[in-house]
Amino acid sequence: MDRLANTVRPYAWGSTTAIPGLLGVEPTGEPQAEMWMGAHPGAPSRVTRPTADGERALSDLIASDPEAELGAATVGKFGPRLPFLLKILAAGSPLSLQVHPNLAQAKEGYDDEERRGVPVDAPHRNYKDANHKPELICALTLFDGLCGFRAPAEAARLLAGLDVDSVKPYVDLLQARPEEAALREVLTAVLSGDPAETAATVTEVAAAAERLGGEYAPYAGIAHHYPGDPGVLAAMLLNYVQLRPGEALFLGAGVPHAYLDGMGVEIMANSDNVLRCGLTPKHVDVPELLRVVRFEATDPGVLRPEVSTSGEEVYETPIDEFRLSRYVLAPGGAVRDVTADTPQILLCVAGTPNAGDIELAPGHSVFVPAGDKAELSGTGTVFRATVVA
Repeated sequence: MDRLANTVRPYAWGSTTAIPGLLGVEPTGEPQAEMWMGAHPGAPSRVTRPTADGERALSDLIASDPEAELGAATVGKFGPRLPFLLKILAAGSPLSLQVHPNLAQAKEGYDDEERRGVPVDAPHRNYKDANHKPELICALTLFDGLCGFRAPAEAARLLAGLDVDSVKPYVDLLQARPEEAALREVLTAVLSGDPAETAATVTEVAAAAERLGGEYAPYAGIAHHYPGDPGVLAAMLLNYVQLRPGEALFLGAGVPHAYLDGMGVEIMANSDNVLRCGLTPKHVDVPELLRVVRFEATDPGVLRPEVSTSGEEVYETPIDEFRLSRYVLAPGGAVRDVTADTPQILLCVAGTPNAGDIELAPGHSVFVPAGDKAELSGTGTVFRATVVA
């Protein structure tokens, strides 16, 4: 079992106080958006072992002996790499509105861009790798987000309530067309319209949302951060969701979503593939986006953990690259054996529990190689990230 030293990413949308508050350190005044735990090449966690020469990247440790660190079953199923990335995410302003491809789309898109010689670091490149990127976010605080399309009739009602002339054609489409066609045609119109005209519409929409308040307040807030961005209109097609601490959302392929505000534990398949729909200065590839998005109204499907007889609270998802659960350890409770034949990351978010003989504090984490003895004791809340192999 190895204590992890992790990197905090300073993306512009990050909260300046949430992650420092969790870690019990003074804010720097700069945004601190995500703390990464895992072996992603962009910012791998670091470990120190008695047999290693000082601190070593977890990615290098795994590469030196994949089966010893990950277990034969994990390597056989996912290859010689940790198939998930665990994060603490702290949004102080809205993230980009985005969608992720399924595995077949990712492979096809990646192969196509490779054939065309698009540099992997080009700002207009869509597919950095050939993997899909399902993800799950579990709230640590109240957490606001957007997830999946509203029913067209509900989206039409919301837009009509603004009483803005330039959005009435969208209302008409949503009311007149079948569900898939209505959502596709309106999103296409929003993202493909004349930029100046769209910006003027967004300005009117923002003023109306500010005036109306209530259910319109989140969109006024989004427009404040992204004035004139067509993603403000696209956001109104989606379900608004507020998670309470302990609740979660699973984001599968093709589901448009955005995180707006709050702190949570996020876990995802190890991929960088993102198709953006707005709320960003980055490249938006509308034709490719329209190929990937699932144009269907969906229930956001707020997840609450299922408690096992061992006290493990599991967030069930339909994929194998990650499995997220948590233990809420009460004073005087039994020691929990979490030994597994798969690799694990244990993350403390409250209290001062012990992982084996390592004392944890909020924001501290450990890597447990496959098959290593692992026990949790003491008092606090610990998230457990592993795979289904």
